[in-house]
Formats: sequence, structure tokens, C-alpha cells
Amino acid sequence: MGYRLGVDVGGTFTDLLLFNADTGAFWRHKTPSTPHDSSEGILNGVTAICANAGVKPAEIEYFLHGTTVATNAVLEGKGARVGLIVTEGYRDIMQIARSYVPGGLAAWIIWPKPTPLAALEDTVTVAGRMNAQGQEVRPLNESSAREALTQLKDQGVEAITVSFMNAYTNGTHEKRVGELAREIMQDVPVSLSHEVLPEMQEYERTLTTVANAAVRPVVSKYVSNLRNKLADSGFTGKLSLLRSDGGLMSAQKAEEHPVNILMSGPAGGVTGALWVGKNAGIKNILTLDVGGTSTDVALIENLEPRRVRTTEVGHLAVRASSLDVKTVGAGGGSIAYVPELTGALRVGPQSAGAVPGPVAYGKGGELPTVTDANVVLGYLPENLLGGSFQLDREGAKKAVQTIADALGIDLMSAARGIIDIVNENMFGALRMISVQQGYDPRHFALMGFGGAGPLHVNAVARLMGSWPAISPVSPGVLCALGDATTRMRTETARSFSRLATTTDAQELIGILKEMADQTRAELRSDGIADADISSEFEIDVRYAGQAFEVPLTITPEVLERDGIDGILQRFDEEHLRLFTFNMDTPHEIVNLRAVALGQALDLPAAELPKGDGNPIAAKMRDHSLWMDGKEQAAVIYDRSKLRQGDIIPGPAIVVEMDSTTLIETGCVATVDKVGNILINLA
Repeated sequence: MGYRLGVDVGGTFTDLLLFNADTGAFWRHKTPSTPHDSSEGILNGVTAICANAGVKPAEIEYFLHGTTVATNAVLEGKGARVGLIVTEGYRDIMQIARSYVPGGLAAWIIWPKPTPLAALEDTVTVAGRMNAQGQEVRPLNESSAREALTQLKDQGVEAITVSFMNAYTNGTHEKRVGELAREIMQDVPVSLSHEVLPEMQEYERTLTTVANAAVRPVVSKYVSNLRNKLADSGFTGKLSLLRSDGGLMSAQKAEEHPVNILMSGPAGGVTGALWVGKNAGIKNILTLDVGGTSTDVALIENLEPRRVRTTEVGHLAVRASSLDVKTVGAGGGSIAYVPELTGALRVGPQSAGAVPGPVAYGKGGELPTVTDANVVLGYLPENLLGGSFQLDREGAKKAVQTIADALGIDLMSAARGIIDIVNENMFGALRMISVQQGYDPRHFALMGFGGAGPLHVNAVARLMGSWPAISPVSPGVLCALGDATTRMRTETARSFSRLATTTDAQELIGILKEMADQTRAELRSDGIADADISSEFEIDVRYAGQAFEVPLTITPEVLERDGIDGILQRFDEEHLRLFTFNMDTPHEIVNLRAVALGQALDLPAAELPKGDGNPIAAKMRDHSLWMDGKEQAAVIYDRSKLRQGDIIPGPAIVVEMDSTTLIETGCVATVDKVGNILINLA
């Protein structure tokens, strides 16, 4: 198996985790991110971690990588200038969009429509038409296609999208325009809608393909840059990127279809939490991934993370499978302030980021942040990482005092107020993925990770009623662990749109098998042995006349055994859970998807030596912190010296290289056999 390197690039830190897949030994490293060119930070990290482990880059077989490059390009509006080619008469497709307006009845008065990713002046039309059955009604007018392409070339577009009516049933016209585009504009990347998303609903199909084109040059540049730098360092292995849905794709596929990596960053944490859950024997998990800038939350039921059919980034919602991750602007670097208008304390979404960072980091930050409040309260001890990293507590106190003065309260109450508000923000995000989707959070454990997750997980678990609160092993680099342990994944989609009563099970199975063969071939071309590939199917079902469908995952065996009735029964159960009612309306099978999966890496977690329940060997020193409105005596423990079965009563703090875990008053923590800290009410 050799070595696997997981790398997760966040807004503040780049996390690395090097794994020996034969022995289970691992090394971890954190290095500051370099936003102007993140491959720099990655290489600093690769050099450092290889030196630590005594491994040459050439010995690493797999480089597995979660990145926010595509996400940030969309959020910051830095995508490429896209030229869009559509069917004659449909030039305004991006401008008309869907009529859905977020907000109440009057929102349309004040809601400025987001600017489309392809401008109207960069949208051209070509004559030619397919009908909904995929038969040619009017042939493609090649001379008008050449004219359109030449016009776009003269306008200086950086990427091309071709999206024709009904192309999902027959893509020959799009293919031909794609060939002409390569002839007329050699190096400009071309995205064809029937390849990116062969599903009905022309606006969604066009939007997704345009988004794909918009981030292609950025992602392409990033991947080739990274590939060259890694090659210079001697790396010869395989480079794979994490998809939004928690699977891996080869770097080359990511360059062609970057719309699938828009939520690559947060997906790493969810796949990492899955690995921890498997090893700890916990099946239902809510994840709380707290970074410097934002918090990502997701839901895992029975070791299956919840997936959705849309990826949402800022205003943009594209049709690409992703894990159901919600993000709020609440992290360690979130800035606290008191607006003059209301005089009420607010925290975030503005963040001090990596530069200048919180005041306590002593890098020139001046505004009070969540991290500073944690330092003032004593939750984050001044000397971290065994004293190599001093925090400036006095500076943090001065900054938080400005909040106390503005509110007319004492310093400690102000600091605790900041923490309470940020915890409520996290609680709100968690409610969105649990309670509001019909799940009871009391049936789930809450896992806190990322740099600041374990500091907040105990308090947020109290708000949610989700116990135990879990601080996993090496929480700071859990995303990188997720990148290193997940499996290759690819999918293809097709619209079906027929009533269930008129559908023959054998015909459906035949179509799905054909789609499965296509996806398996894709993974084989990425070098995966056929025996290691498994297939599953997703079927979107709705009641006839409904506007949205419910996706159901199904295996080929179950489909053979239970037929179409089995699918419909599953749909009724899911519909009842989501909406609390069912209907007598006939069912409609809308879309089909086939998913091919590589083999999951079965990595065991290393067991800790057994203890007698007393954590005294790990005790570093006595400490005092502020909790429940008063100064309290607490103990600081060194996580690397804890043994399995150790019992730690709160209030206590457990420190380690990449994170700090807070155990509150009235709670007690136990260390499980692989080293996770499980916190419960005393």
C-alpha cells in the first residue's frame, strides 16, 4: 500500500496527515495557508512532514487533497469570463433564471438578482433543434455556429459553454459545436451540458455547465501548478482531489469537471468523522467543524452521510451531488462588536483570518475575536504546544475590555457573552440540518473538530441535547485524515420522467446497468482494478405534479429483489419523515444516477494502552478558569499521555498539538480505546 498523504487547505491553516497504510503509523503537520498561491503552503508542509517521518516525497503513492480553490473563485466572483452558446430563441436563459425569490412576499422589491455567471453580451445563439425524444427537428447550422464562436473569440472569453435544448437526450449538436470551438479557439476549455449534467430542466443544466466553465481555468491553473511543484520535489504518485460528495476524483477529471469540487473543503471533515465513527462504534453523528473563519455542520445517519442533489456556494446553487453541509460565519477568528444602532453584542461573520489574526496571536490583530474571549476566560491556556507558542493574554483582555465597556458589564461576562453567542450561531446551523429535516438531535452524538471545534463541542452538545460530545483523535487535522482515507467515486445521471405504473422493472434495470458500466469504465481508466469497484444507484422519485423530487439510494440486488414497488415504498417512508404526510397521487420516476465507488481504505485506528481510570499521569498543572459566572479550579491534561479508560471530571482542559478540548462543569469525559474523548453529563 505504501504512503498516503492527505492535505486540506483551509482559509487559515493547511493541514497535512501522512499515513503508512501498511502499519497504520501517521504523522501530522499544520502550516499557515498562503492564500495568494496555496501550492506554496502545501509544499512547505510536504517538505516538513516528509522530514519528520524520514520519508522521501518519491515514496508517497497517493496525494489526496481537499481544496477550496473553486469555492473561493465563486464566492469572490473571480471565475473566468464565460461565453455561452444556446439554441436560437433561448438567449435569455440565464437572465430569466428561476422565478424563486428568497425571503418574504416583498423580497422581490429589495432583492437584487445575482449577476449571472455568463453575461448576456457573451451569450450567442445557433440554429438547430432536437425534440424531447432526442430526434433532430432542425439540423445544426454550422456556419452560424462558426460565426458565433468567432464573435466570442473576438470578445475575449476565457471559457466556452454549449447548452442546447433537449441535449440531455441527444448530444450530437453540442459535440459538433465543441469540435468547431476547439478548431477556432484552440486552448479555451469547452464544457458541454450533456457531458456535465445530462438531466432535464434547461436552466439548471445550463447554470451547472456555465459554473463548470467559469471555474475551469482557475482550477486548471491550480492543479497544473501543484502538479509541477510536486514533481519538482520528487513526487511521482497519483494526485486526487476530494469531490463535494465525499468521494475522490483524479486531478485530470477535476480539471474537466470542477463543478464537482465546489464543496471539496468541508467534505473532508465529514469523511474524517465517518472514519472516527467506524472505529469508535458510533453510527449517528452530527459534525461540528470549527475553523478560523467559518463552521461547517453535517449529519451522518447509520454511518451514511446525508447527500443532496444541489451544491450551494453563496448565491449559486448548481446541480451536482454534495454532502449536505451547512456553513455559518462563526469561527475562532470571528470578530465581536457592538453596533451603535442597537447596542447589542454581535459576533461575526467578519473574521480576522490568518493575517492579522486574533489579538492573542500577537501578529498585529487589534479587534476582539472568539479566540481572544477563550483566552480571557482561561479556556485556551497561554502556552500551547508545550510552550513553543505563547498567547498574549493581556492583549486579549484589553481587546475584550472594549466590548465590556460598550455593554457596561465586567470583562468576564463580556468574554462569556461572546462565547455564548458564537455557540448559539453553531446551534442554529445544526438545527437546520437536524430538526428542520425531521431528525431528532437527541439520537445523535456531536463531534467537534477543526482547530476550535473541541473548545465549543461540550457547550453546543448541551444546547442540542446531543451526547456524547466527542473530541476525536487529532481533531485539528481531521479533514486531512478524511482526504487520506476516503475512496474514489464517480457518477453519471440521466432523465427518465415516466409514471411508475408504466415503467417495466427489467427495462429500468437495463438502463441502470448500462450507466453502471459507463461509470466503472471511468474508474478503470483512473487505474482502479475492476474487482475493487462497486456500484450503487440513485433514483429521484416524486408524486406526479410535485415540483421537487426525493433521491433514494438503492443497490442492484435490492432492485432485482423488490422491483419498482420496493422503490415506491422507500419513497413513501422518506416522504413521511420529511413532510409528515403521504399522498394518493401516482408516483413519477424522474432521474436515474449510477455511482461507481473504489474500495474504501480499511485503516484500523491504533489502540491506546489501558489505564486504571485515573488520568494523573497526563496531568500538566492546575489552572483556574471562569465558568458559570465564577472563577473555578480546573486541571490541564496532556492528551498524548492519556490512556484508554481514563476518566476526567470537568472543568478541565486537554491540550495537544493541533487543538484544545474543554470539558465543562457538570460534565465528565472518558477516553475510549482508540483515544477519542467522549464527554457526557456527570
